[in-house]
Amino acid sequence: MTGRRHRRTALLPAPARAAGRGRRLLTAGALAACASLSAGCGVVPGATGGSGNDTVTVMTWAPDATPATNKPGMPALARAYARWVNAAGGIAGHKLQVVTCNESNDSVAAAKCARLAVKEGVAAVVGSYSQYSDSFFPPLESAGIPYIGGYGVTTAEFTRALSYPVNGGQPALLAGLGRELAARCGPVALVRPDSIAGDELPGLLDAGLKAGGHAPAHDLLAADDATEYTGQAATALARATSAPGKKGCVIPALGERTNIFMDSFRRARQEYPAVRTAAVLGSVDQTVIDASGGRSGPYEGASITGWYPVADDPRWDAMKKVINEQAFGDNRVDPTDAGVQTTWIAYTVLRAVLEKIGSGPVNADTVRRTLDAGLAVDTGGLTPRLRWPLSGPFASTGFARLANADVTRQVVRKGRLVSATNGFVDVTASLQAADTE
Repeated sequence: MTGRRHRRTALLPAPARAAGRGRRLLTAGALAACASLSAGCGVVPGATGGSGNDTVTVMTWAPDATPATNKPGMPALARAYARWVNAAGGIAGHKLQVVTCNESNDSVAAAKCARLAVKEGVAAVVGSYSQYSDSFFPPLESAGIPYIGGYGVTTAEFTRALSYPVNGGQPALLAGLGRELAARCGPVALVRPDSIAGDELPGLLDAGLKAGGHAPAHDLLAADDATEYTGQAATALARATSAPGKKGCVIPALGERTNIFMDSFRRARQEYPAVRTAAVLGSVDQTVIDASGGRSGPYEGASITGWYPVADDPRWDAMKKVINEQAFGDNRVDPTDAGVQTTWIAYTVLRAVLEKIGSGPVNADTVRRTLDAGLAVDTGGLTPRLRWPLSGPFASTGFARLANADVTRQVVRKGRLVSATNGFVDVTASLQAADTE
């Protein structure tokens, strides 16, 4: 392995997605805070609650209008959720106020968003996305503010005491994908970033492959800021066909650069038509499949592991109802986007916390203590029941806060992500056996 290492906590960012900012209305207090911090943020007055003692203030942040990963649907859904619960009288008598912030895919902006959360006295940061956990966790931790339902994009989300993740992040996805491909593929080639974050990925994938009796994957390194991957695509295809008579699989795990790799892969694949592709939801979602050509694109037939049921599952109907009622016409809020789905589940957790607290005071301390007391959250079947014990089954694996090791198996058929199996697959055993050193 060559190349200078840079310390990174991000595993893999989700696919880049263009979106507009939309008009944001600010309260006077939030506007002053935003101006002092030079961070994009907003509060929808009235629709997201007032400033009385019965109002609970939370924050949701995500990158918007950047050249890389964009998740504007996450704060947009948070505001729609607040309008929805407030129209029904709030939660346990509490109105909900949502402060939003543009994290900008930037470590400085992420820290500013976290400091704004402290300044606004939020009870929690909910359903957010950021690669820069080293920047945002310290301010939150100094104020005791819990981080509920991050996207699962950084290792720190599964190690920090004030983090309450709702999915298994890339660790669960890769272990689950390895389990799936063990029975379907000959040689497996993994193309991943040449970075400290990328170094964790082979052990996770290999744990799943090993559980299915398969040999380890060929580990192929690539720059995660390249503009083309012709050489890596050719090498991956050669490795995937190194066992005559067995159909190999190529797994690109390059985050937002996966699409660039697939452009190179599509051209090189003409000489290797039997090779399959596979991916994890953190690199591919329905929006990426659509943009790459749908049923005629390179992902047709690909195996995908995801955190949640597919978007047309009836268990998402409640979320879609809220979107239709409170965010109709807002094209930032895409119900097929894993970020939007994660924010919905995170706010489901928040609702359970507020209902448990009842009429008592709601602040960062009471939210955190309620979560730490063993609260089990029913998400309507979108995840297993969620709880965050102080010492869970992953305490010895480096993912002590991981609370959901279930994944779903999906496949791209006729350009759409559909379920490959019924229900969830628990990858706890594979994760416990993973070598991520």
